[in-house]
Amino acid sequence: MTFTFIALLCLGLTLGLRTPVLAGALPKPVLRVQPDSVVYKQTTVTFVCEGTTEAKAYRLYKEENQKLKRIEFLQNPKNKAEFSISKIDRYHAGQYRCQYRTRDGWSEYSDSLELVVTGVYSKPILSAHPSPVVTEGGNVILQCVSGQGYHSFVMMKEGPQKLYWTLDTQYNPYTGQFQDLLFVDPVTSSQRWTFRCYSFNRNRPLVWSEPSDPLELLVSGLSKKPSLLTHQGQILDPGKSLTLQCCSDINYDRFALYKLGGAVFTQNDGQWTQSGLSLANFTLGPVSSSTGGQYRCYGAHNLSSVWSASSDPLDILITGQRSFSPSLSVKPNSTVHSVDIVTLLCQSPYKVDTFILSKEGAAHQPQRLKAKFHVWDFQAEFSMSAVTSDLSGIYRCYGSWDSSPYLLSHGSGPVELTVSGSIRASSTPPSRPMPTAASENQDHTVENIIRMGMAVMILIVLGILVFEAWGSQRQIHHAAERCRDPWPGTRLSSRNPIDEREEGFCMWGTSRS
Repeated sequence: MTFTFIALLCLGLTLGLRTPVLAGALPKPVLRVQPDSVVYKQTTVTFVCEGTTEAKAYRLYKEENQKLKRIEFLQNPKNKAEFSISKIDRYHAGQYRCQYRTRDGWSEYSDSLELVVTGVYSKPILSAHPSPVVTEGGNVILQCVSGQGYHSFVMMKEGPQKLYWTLDTQYNPYTGQFQDLLFVDPVTSSQRWTFRCYSFNRNRPLVWSEPSDPLELLVSGLSKKPSLLTHQGQILDPGKSLTLQCCSDINYDRFALYKLGGAVFTQNDGQWTQSGLSLANFTLGPVSSSTGGQYRCYGAHNLSSVWSASSDPLDILITGQRSFSPSLSVKPNSTVHSVDIVTLLCQSPYKVDTFILSKEGAAHQPQRLKAKFHVWDFQAEFSMSAVTSDLSGIYRCYGSWDSSPYLLSHGSGPVELTVSGSIRASSTPPSRPMPTAASENQDHTVENIIRMGMAVMILIVLGILVFEAWGSQRQIHHAAERCRDPWPGTRLSSRNPIDEREEGFCMWGTSRS
């Protein structure tokens, strides 16, 4: 029995030298994925499992229903193994682990690696409020919006080290959409601030939507502002081409164009002219209703992430977006002189909130006036005092609504205003020479004499009227005296016509018996 025990012990020790080491006794491998852990559908990804130089084989697992499912096995004597999956789809999204084997057995599992597949649902909309243009050290609110109510959001900041925030969905009853906000503070020029957002089904958190359009925050500084110009005019018909030019006498290397209320801004490299200007052209044509709006531009140097101050705003207005055409008229007439006051009257029987008056070829912004309802129509009067020949030209007016101030009606018929440089007296024919100072004094003397003569005549007339009134009073007095009875106690028995007339003045007399 002692012999048998010793034999079994020796056999056990011999077998023990060949028994694989239990899982977990070897160092765990490191699992990575290329090109990224967040990839678009149909992309080819490669998992890299790094073990040791003694590794003889590798396995890749995917967690399903809280269990590990082996999806690939490789015999590879090297210190790492690569597992490729081509054209991945939503079903490849999940958590992965790997394991390697040496002559001592299998290692423990690597840490879990999450693979996110994007592009499965429609993309949300990412915007910045109040604007993607932020001053140095300022703050901004990012808003992600989607129409898919059962989804949550992921906000991603791009860069060498990507950052992710998971956001809960909130329903907006005014828009009927789902949204969430991310407050970013402070925004500095020490880094680039580019964001995207995704939505995902809460039941499948590793399957994401299409990414939103990228949103880059523009950090503006205090350097000199550029100028924003257009050579096609600010009021355009649909389909017309439009190019905005941002230029500066500072040698900016790049320029950015931003539309008020937009989610993004457009960047173009700067060009230099022989006159020492730097500029960039932004082509927006052919224009449509979506082109209308207010634009600003910025400049920056390549070695700095801080942008210049904003250019002055430039409004781009699109015509034909309302079905009516206002009318335009000039008071007193379309041909005036430089000292006259001119009023251009814009009218419409259809509702108008604001009238816009433009002059062909003018470099300045079109004039705007709030419409007033008068009797039967809406109207606005554009009055011009100190009229000079610079105001000569062809004018048109348009109507707009406050809900979309950059979308205009059809234009009115053209009205040509002609302003001459000569001064015209209203009572003097154009061919009559201008009066001299002596003739003006003579005219004033004659006028004074006429005025004095008229005054004398008025006094004479008044004197005559007073004299006639005095004479009438005397006649009445004499008649009253004659009405007295010269024979007291005696009745007048007979009267001649003269006596009848005289008695008419004595109606207060009494009859005598």
